[in-house]
Amino acid sequence: MPGPVNVTATAGVQPGAGASYRSALTLLASLFFMWGFITVINNTLLPHLRSVFDLSYTQTTLIESVWFIAYFVASIPSAKLIERIGYQKSLVTGLLIMAAGALGMMLAASIPSYGVTLVMLFVIASGITLLQVAANPYVAVVGKPETASSRLNLVQAMNSAGTMLAPSFGAYLILGRSKGGTAHAGEVLTQAERLADAQSVILPYGLVAVVLIVLAIVIARFPLPAMGSATSRLGKEERKNHSLWKHRNLVFGVPAIFIYLIAEIGVANLFVNFVSQPDIANLTHEQAGNYLTFLWGGMMVGRFVGSAVMQRISAEKVLAFFSIGAFAVMVITVFAHGPVAMWSLILVGLFHSIMFPTIFTLGIKGLGPLTEEGSGLLIMAIAGGALVVVQGWLADAYGLQTSFILTAVCELYILFYALWGAKTTHALPEPVVE
Repeated sequence: MPGPVNVTATAGVQPGAGASYRSALTLLASLFFMWGFITVINNTLLPHLRSVFDLSYTQTTLIESVWFIAYFVASIPSAKLIERIGYQKSLVTGLLIMAAGALGMMLAASIPSYGVTLVMLFVIASGITLLQVAANPYVAVVGKPETASSRLNLVQAMNSAGTMLAPSFGAYLILGRSKGGTAHAGEVLTQAERLADAQSVILPYGLVAVVLIVLAIVIARFPLPAMGSATSRLGKEERKNHSLWKHRNLVFGVPAIFIYLIAEIGVANLFVNFVSQPDIANLTHEQAGNYLTFLWGGMMVGRFVGSAVMQRISAEKVLAFFSIGAFAVMVITVFAHGPVAMWSLILVGLFHSIMFPTIFTLGIKGLGPLTEEGSGLLIMAIAGGALVVVQGWLADAYGLQTSFILTAVCELYILFYALWGAKTTHALPEPVVE
């Protein structure tokens, strides 16, 4: 299976290349910020669309499922595109695809159309997939293999900065400018009010499209360093001598990414609806959207802290500690009421913070020249976010609060991975990036 891009994610860098790589990483941090920002706009968009189109929880979470299905569908084509046109042009292409999707969201809002909305969110997610497939291994390659988790957590903190700011942006420009966003739970909107609410999406996505186009122009003109010929894929004959299935850390790491995404996306997407309930915090959707900032802010803080801690403590131990914390606060969320339930759900953001970048780097550890294929599998596993529709079904069938039992179960698998599944069993020698 083809991987993401011709980089070896745990290789070192030649002396003297540090300055150019640091400049590239600084620019790439803006990409992490933007795709985090756009992804989390969905968390304020979903309750808005639920009101506009009068959707069930299952239909609402289907919107997010379409988003993450794009990771499964677009991952391999993205890898082939990167090989064909190169790393830098692929980044520019990904940004322009995202911009096209944002402009399409303006069209969907003006109709308005639930179907067109699904298509345009798929387009945006496909552009983000192209960026993800390239940027995560690129970040991991720059530096020592033993600090790869720390490095990726640090840059992913910029992703969290985007996710922290997006809820306020969405709450103000989407929920705050709509009747559904300022209404209390249970209020029914007229058809005219729903049509008016749909228009509130046009301005924020127009602004996003402009920023993406400007960023594409900047990256197109930036002298990104070449990764060197040592990162090229193994020849077919040599490739037959190695098997990804011998690497336990990857075999169990792919489902770990898949399952973690179910947990993260389920919490984020249903947060506004959950804390708006009368027996939890009794907030309007606009007010609840502002509290979502604390959830993503916890992820940003956790990644900065995790990056520093992993300089001294193994990534496996840190991951185990965070998974235990996540399980504990989710149990509280399921059984508590009032502000306690709300703040316990907010705290899970802190414990989720280091999970994706840490699982990713543990998953590709020891793959050596097979890192490309392993990275591709891990990126495809992000499609696990599509199964958030299962939590939507649980919420419809058994209640929204009860549905978070699924999240708690997901945390237990992450704990299993940290304690046993992440151990390398067949490490290969790492090539050196030229």
